[in-house]
Amino acid sequence: MQDRTQHPTTDGASADGHGVDPAAGPAVASSGTPSGTHPSWRPTGSADPGEGAHPLFDRVPGEAPAPSPLDAFEPERPPRRGRRALVAVGVPVLLLGAYAGASWALADRVPRGASVAGVAIGGLGADEAVRALEDGLADRAAEPVAVTAQDVRAQVQPAEAGLTLDARATVDALTGFDLLQPAHLWYQLVGVGAREPVTTVDEDRLEAAVEALEGPLALAPVDGAVLFVDGAPERTDAAEGWSLDAAGAREVLVADWLDAAQPLPLPTEVVEPAVDDEAAQAALVEVAEPLVSAPVSVQVRDRLAVLEPATLAAAARMVPQDGGLVLDLDGAALADAVLAQVPDLLTPAADARFEFVDDRPVVVPGTPGTSLDAEALAAAVTAASTAEERTAAVELVETDPEQSAQELEALGVTQVVSEFATPLTSEPRRTVNITNGAAKINGTLVRPGEEFSLTEALGPIDAAHGYVEAGAIVSGEHTDAWGGGLSQVSTTTFNAAYLAGMVDVEHKPHSEWFSRYPAGREATIFTGVLDMRWANDTPHGALVQAWVSDGQMHVRLWGTPYWTVETSTSGRSRVVQPTTVYSQSPTCEPQSAGNPGFTITVTRTKSAQGVEPRTEQETWTYKPQNQVVCGPDPADAPPPADEGQPPAQGGD
Repeated sequence: MQDRTQHPTTDGASADGHGVDPAAGPAVASSGTPSGTHPSWRPTGSADPGEGAHPLFDRVPGEAPAPSPLDAFEPERPPRRGRRALVAVGVPVLLLGAYAGASWALADRVPRGASVAGVAIGGLGADEAVRALEDGLADRAAEPVAVTAQDVRAQVQPAEAGLTLDARATVDALTGFDLLQPAHLWYQLVGVGAREPVTTVDEDRLEAAVEALEGPLALAPVDGAVLFVDGAPERTDAAEGWSLDAAGAREVLVADWLDAAQPLPLPTEVVEPAVDDEAAQAALVEVAEPLVSAPVSVQVRDRLAVLEPATLAAAARMVPQDGGLVLDLDGAALADAVLAQVPDLLTPAADARFEFVDDRPVVVPGTPGTSLDAEALAAAVTAASTAEERTAAVELVETDPEQSAQELEALGVTQVVSEFATPLTSEPRRTVNITNGAAKINGTLVRPGEEFSLTEALGPIDAAHGYVEAGAIVSGEHTDAWGGGLSQVSTTTFNAAYLAGMVDVEHKPHSEWFSRYPAGREATIFTGVLDMRWANDTPHGALVQAWVSDGQMHVRLWGTPYWTVETSTSGRSRVVQPTTVYSQSPTCEPQSAGNPGFTITVTRTKSAQGVEPRTEQETWTYKPQNQVVCGPDPADAPPPADEGQPPAQGGD
């Protein structure tokens, strides 16, 4: 049992008999008794202790307390600290357990009231909510997204833009067990509202889709400009443009493509014009107006041309440069205007060419000419337009021939590669055309990879170009035509190219065979309908030499030998002898029987070092040269009337 004397007495005196702490003040307690005094204190003049006062409280200070029936019991012990700690720990543990249990129980459940892009998923399990989102948003996720920028509309295909709904991630954001996120349990208790969907983004495809929008969703700025209208300069105002804010557009698409109202407004950026109104006005006053204020004279040596303001305006334009407008004159147009006034100002250049000297080709060098430098002329006129004298002095410049001697020499035209000749007939008009045609094609150069066209080389077939009418086959009839006999030029040239290994581009044999030509290896021509063309597939030039002499038409090809050519001709088959035909055509000309008709095949094989041999075959069928009698066929005449029969009645 504790010794109560070690504890303070209830009247404020200590066990050693000392009194109350004199420093204690007489504060008033809530019961009305002066603080710091024992309840047994009695003021002067109070009732005697024997007058019914309690023995414990009605004693005189300094006296021993009266005995009490409670002295037989031990005083109550104070509560232990361990019990208090147990209570302090147990309650939070119980609360945490309840929190954890509730969180675990509701972890797989979407909070009530939840919806995503208008699809309600509140109260559903996670898997069920995922299915609900996938089914409910499948159509919308596949539809094109309408977008707008500055009232201009376009569409974006979500799949092409790499935008995909991630239904699982969307639901996971509303569910799950996480004790560090008490808001989850709170949402389960109070519910939630609309939530944004989670989008999976393919950044590369999204960037490409936004780049595709930058073209249609943009408005180019309008630069301030100066235009020449009817010879006078006029200024037009500048205007701002706009372009798509690509970074902002990507953010809007990712955030709003599935659940926001469409069209989605995409952000834009202002694009300032390169030339503002102030710069355009300065160009108008300082450059354009002085240009057309008066004529500009062009001095070339001792010759003078005058460019009127209308001519200057027609050749002028103001172009943007470094935030301003500068004058750009069409120098070629100005040069044409100068040469129209002084047409004999320039000397044309003469190209290098081949000529045949002592029956061999030689290169004749070209000669330079003179010309106006268009750029120098434009610069001089520009400077003169703001000068006091307004005279532009320019010099003629030397121009080189388009074809130099060195270029011709490099073609390797040094040897005869092939040649062929055909005999002339006794018809002088044919010989005139053949001679003229040979002169036209003589000296024609066919470079590597180029084509020879007989129609182009001969030029127009008319009297003005030296041709006459002579015998020809037209529509199957032997008659006269302009250039009759030129098929001999065609056949002779074709064979020279054929034996040189040139590429046969176009040729057609005659319908009838003439003994002056090799069977199956000849070519007719009818300008505008039939041509004879071959191509030079060698690395060297091919120069045509053609002439008429000794009763023959000759053609040579000069160059450097490249192809080795072998030819053969088959025997004649399906021979048809000529017969007699009657013609009542108004253009009919009688003809004697000639060669028979037949079918024949020609073969050519050409080879070169390092090139696989090439074999070509062509089969042609000639019709016979029948005797032609102009008039009706006697066999078609009606039989004579029998004698003694009366004449037919009627007629006139």
